[in-house]
Amino acid sequence: MLRDSYAEDKVFAELLELVPAMEPGLAAIGEYLEDEKLFELIRADFSKRWENTLLTGRHSTPVEVVLRMLVVKRLYQYSYEETERVVSDSLTLRQFCRLYLNGAPDSKTIMRWNNLLCGETLEKFNARVTELAVQHKITKGKKLRTDGTVVESNIHSPSDSRQLADSVRVLERTVQSARTISHAVRTVVKKTGTQLTQKARELARSIGENARKKAAAAKETGQQLYRALIEQTQEVVRQAHQVLPHLKKMKDKCSKRLTSALENFTPLAEQVIDQTERRVFQNNPVPAGEKIVSIFEPHTDIICRGKEAKPVEYGHKVWLDEVDGGIVSQYRILDGNPPDAQQWQTSLKAHQKLFHHSPQQASADRGVYSPDNETLAQTMGVKRIILPQPGYKSKQRKMLERRAWFVNGRKWHAGVEGRISVLKRAHGLERCLDHGENGFHRWVGWGIIAGNLAVLGRAT
Repeated sequence: MLRDSYAEDKVFAELLELVPAMEPGLAAIGEYLEDEKLFELIRADFSKRWENTLLTGRHSTPVEVVLRMLVVKRLYQYSYEETERVVSDSLTLRQFCRLYLNGAPDSKTIMRWNNLLCGETLEKFNARVTELAVQHKITKGKKLRTDGTVVESNIHSPSDSRQLADSVRVLERTVQSARTISHAVRTVVKKTGTQLTQKARELARSIGENARKKAAAAKETGQQLYRALIEQTQEVVRQAHQVLPHLKKMKDKCSKRLTSALENFTPLAEQVIDQTERRVFQNNPVPAGEKIVSIFEPHTDIICRGKEAKPVEYGHKVWLDEVDGGIVSQYRILDGNPPDAQQWQTSLKAHQKLFHHSPQQASADRGVYSPDNETLAQTMGVKRIILPQPGYKSKQRKMLERRAWFVNGRKWHAGVEGRISVLKRAHGLERCLDHGENGFHRWVGWGIIAGNLAVLGRAT
């Protein structure tokens, strides 16, 4: 049964008199988290864990405790294990998390509760945090600056050879696990141990070493190695197709887990084989939208933004809207690598919906500039539109961009880079450590929320 909170503990209150008071910023964040609407958003997702979660079963870890521990995790960039240990060890964090003298939930419990949250819930949570910032006069939504960044997926540098080797390793391991629980599987698939996996790794390593050679014979040698690796991967895929019908007839939990793994990874392995054959043997470049760069994070996009330090990035493009007061009022995880200019209208409309008025000043980088975007902002009632024009500028345009309000607006807009930097360094938006597309949305959402709560804590 889902429990909302623990009852206050008088003994714990007496213990708190012996320790220093909670840091003012953390105490302020705790007060914001008392908001009923924030609590209900999280509780609604938690209530869907089981069919009768709200009615029957043993008492769960309280929603309030889990919510606050998840906030602590991202405020300080802890892992789940570190969150459990630090909260258990600190009277101050026990007070913040409303844990009192009860036992702290273990890391796996926190993780399972977090996995119930969906990206839309965290977007609504962040919108409510922004509303609280308006109520406490930390922001008025008069200024808007918008920019994009890339949050990387947690994958190794992609190559077809490594993905083929990963496919062999995962499928072979799953097939051999199926042999241990089913006699029918043992009749169609022989025991291989780790032979196929080791051979695939050696072939992938040889392909990598061969790719660094510049001799004319290296290309032919590389194709031979790729052919051997593809044939091995196809053999494992064939075994997976033989095993699946037998596993589907079994109803135990282990069989269902293995079936799910094979149904997930087998099509991905076939896709990797197809793109490798097109690229290596047919000399046919695979478009970025059709290419898979990781069988473990297949949702990952290939993003080229022209950055000298990182010409190609693997993850998702995230668009941020920041208002005066340092609050990220809205964020969007984009599909692929769309032009920046397409985000201007969405940002202005989202601002208008959240604050019930258009910003007096709106700014973006020169990649967002277009005459249509300037006209749109004027139509929506934005008084100061700071969109520097790239390329050739007329005399009239130069005079406009030299005016004091435009120059000051450009200086203020530069602060969005600092906000992005803080989110990456302090709240984990450099790289997503959660798994899957839903996990990516949760990771970005909690990072933005933690950043906003930190701003509210300092400002209060």
